[in-house]
Amino acid sequence: MKFETLKSYFPYYKRNLKVALPVMLTQFGAVLVGLADSIMVGHYGTADLAAVSFSNAIFFTVMVFAMGALMGVTPLVGHVHGRLEKLLAQGTTDEEIAHKHEQITSYLANGLVFTALMCLASLLLLAPCIPFLDSFGQEPDVVACARPYYILIVLSIIPFLLFCFSKQFLEGLGNTFVAMMITLGCNLLNIFLNWVLIFGHMGFHPMGAEGAGWATLIARLLMPVCFYIAMLCRADWRRYIVSIRRYLITRREVEHLLTIGTPIGLQSFAEAFLFTASFVIIGWISKEALAAHHIANQMCDLTFMLATGIGAATTIRVSHQLGKGDLHAVRMASTASIHLCLLMNTIGASIMFFFRYQIPYIFTNDPEVANIASTLLVIGALFQYADGLQCIGAAMLRGIQDVRVPMRIALFAYIAIGLPLGLALTFPLGLGAKGMWIAFVVALAIPAVLFHIRFNRQLKRMKYAKQSI
Repeated sequence: MKFETLKSYFPYYKRNLKVALPVMLTQFGAVLVGLADSIMVGHYGTADLAAVSFSNAIFFTVMVFAMGALMGVTPLVGHVHGRLEKLLAQGTTDEEIAHKHEQITSYLANGLVFTALMCLASLLLLAPCIPFLDSFGQEPDVVACARPYYILIVLSIIPFLLFCFSKQFLEGLGNTFVAMMITLGCNLLNIFLNWVLIFGHMGFHPMGAEGAGWATLIARLLMPVCFYIAMLCRADWRRYIVSIRRYLITRREVEHLLTIGTPIGLQSFAEAFLFTASFVIIGWISKEALAAHHIANQMCDLTFMLATGIGAATTIRVSHQLGKGDLHAVRMASTASIHLCLLMNTIGASIMFFFRYQIPYIFTNDPEVANIASTLLVIGALFQYADGLQCIGAAMLRGIQDVRVPMRIALFAYIAIGLPLGLALTFPLGLGAKGMWIAFVVALAIPAVLFHIRFNRQLKRMKYAKQSI
């Protein structure tokens, strides 16, 4: 690549990173509060820690789908926002500009209805499990701790999904900073309330896992409230709230959000299902293998935050440029994200490879666990590239509102290929935990390649259609 060609990407690197960095910090905050929950509950009692892990395993499967479905709001809002920016730059009529503002308001109004439907669906899936928590084969003391905690986090999904929708809506408008500040602030509150309620400080009785549930519920109730206040405090966002009218809410628009969001939700669910199943499968080998798997997975989660941030920026930037009708900028923004992702993947892979013998001892003193984990970290280094590129590829396709084919690719790769291959490599072929991680690389590499091929073909079609007009 010539220097002049590389230099031409610099403005796109800068713009993408400006949007991506707050998302990375938001993800880091989420990982941090999860880690703090585990450490604090774990110090209170083993049964409480098991209860939190067990409850979150059930909760996570539904939450991932609902969160993924709401991600469809960003490209829709981003596309209209890009058109609005183009109209404002051209100095077109107030009537045309007002129409675009009304479209964005419509997405806000119908998005709230769609979010309410996601909340209802999530409650209908999660709540019936409450009487049957003792049917999952857990020990009685674990179930006793899990039930009150589980009820509280199920209730928390309502404000949490309202927060997710607000986050996706503002990301469509190009703002990721507000979500970062709210997430970090509420996560710090969550950690403080954990300290108060789990251990019984400041006059409260020790509540263990139930205290962690109350801390989560209170923090999540505050998150959408903060978003509402933030939008009211800024005039160009407040206009969308005060302009909501009943006539803007239509069945057609809600169905449109469902059409875009459901495939994204299923795509997210397929990937989450593969990784959730891997904990069960590797747990059949030995507790040492499961511990090693957990260590390697934690490291990959940390590096995946970077890809997630770049992915969110990619969807925003691609949808904005598409709205402006600038397909060259769409190509440049998406390619810049690929470059940034590969750079960060290389840094993450290098850390995992060169420090593979030292990293496990941060988590454990067991030599057997550390030995298995060091091997998994080598595979994890390769895993970085496949995971990062599939994340960016999916984000690029979301930016152009192409979601159905990526969903099918994801279901095929993760469920039809990854899971059976992982089982085969782990047991009949005797590779143990390494087999499951090799399956991860293969399962992620398939969408990593096919997503990018799909995006390039779709972009060529759009260019041809534009030239034909």
